[in-house]
Amino acid sequence: MRIIVLFDLKDGVSISEYEDWARTRDIPGVNALGSVANFSIHKAVGVFGDDAASPPYQYFEIIDIDAMDGFVADISTEEFQAAAAPFQEYAADPVFVLTEDL
Repeated sequence: MRIIVLFDLKDGVSISEYEDWARTRDIPGVNALGSVANFSIHKAVGVFGDDAASPPYQYFEIIDIDAMDGFVADISTEEFQAAAAPFQEYAADPVFVLTEDL
């Protein structure tokens, strides 16, 4: 299963501060979870075929998980919650989209 997270940064959040936290804390921390096969964060830079259009979101996270139950257990620990808490300070109204492969 893949979870895709779509979000913008909150007003006033430093892009460099968020991206530093994402690279040094969030990506390694989520990838260390036993239920996660791969986790990556992508910064939108444009819209294909329309140079004038703004992307609908600034950032996209891709979380490939083995099973939802294991993932929920992993992210429910106090340790993970503390490590992930800054995300709530950075991200404005993130949308978590659950997907399955066709």
